Amino acid sequence: MSASDADRAAGPVCHDGVCITCSDTAVEVTVVELLDLGFAVVDTGSGREEVSVALVSAGVGDRVLVHAGEAIARLENPQPRS
Repeated sequence: MSASDADRAAGPVCHDGVCITCSDTAVEVTVVELLDLGFAVVDTGSGREEVSVALVSAGVGDRVLVHAGEAIARLENPQPRS
């Protein structure tokens, strides 16, 4: 098996500029609970998930953008959901 064959066998890869794991998008969510070690429970609108908030200063009730399980920005003026 060549090195390139081993890389392909290791797992999914991105094609055409789009990540097949996360679709290369950030999702707007609401923080509902802060946990230890820089994690939080967020409401996605279709359920709750645990994400890292280590890169942002966020509190309960804040709206944040999450990409690949990591909050990447806190929204100052979130738009109402429709």
